[in-house]
Amino acid sequence: MGTVVDDAASVEFHAFFERHYAELSRLAHLLTGESDAADDLAADALLALWHRWDRVRAADHPAAYARGVVANLARTRIRSAVRERRRIALFWSQREEKVENPDVAGVVDVQEALRRLPFRKRACVVLRHAFDLSEKDTALALGVSVGTVKSQTSKGMAELQRLLGPQNAPLRMHAAMARTGDAGGRDR
Repeated sequence: MGTVVDDAASVEFHAFFERHYAELSRLAHLLTGESDAADDLAADALLALWHRWDRVRAADHPAAYARGVVANLARTRIRSAVRERRRIALFWSQREEKVENPDVAGVVDVQEALRRLPFRKRACVVLRHAFDLSEKDTALALGVSVGTVKSQTSKGMAELQRLLGPQNAPLRMHAAMARTGDAGGRDR
């Protein structure tokens, strides 16, 4: 049961949310370059603002305060992505396998399909299938839970099947990843 002060704060926050959510989401998108993450970052920022609403509403410029929270969350997300990419790059750089007469067309098709996957899905698929890491080792390398590895790998494989064709996608993908030292997508 809320008090009059709690109800007033709630109404005030709701109005702030309605006025600034789209702007904060747009800011997050521009800072991270990730449209999927923008809404989540804006929502996380607004949740943090709600927890400190007394302090925020007393600020001279609450919208500027909110933008600062989004910027900090975006910075944290970018740093996390950079660390994730560095961990993946370590695995790619250690791979020295060379195969005679590789199926170049298959390798190119798989690499192109992998590049079209979002980074985390791609990383999970590559670590699980090209490097034969366990779910636990993949989770450790990426700094995520085993459940995230399972879901991202499953979704990534389904997307690859759609991109490569359902009849031979698993065979083409496994053969192509086994035949290339690139493992699909150093460019990102």
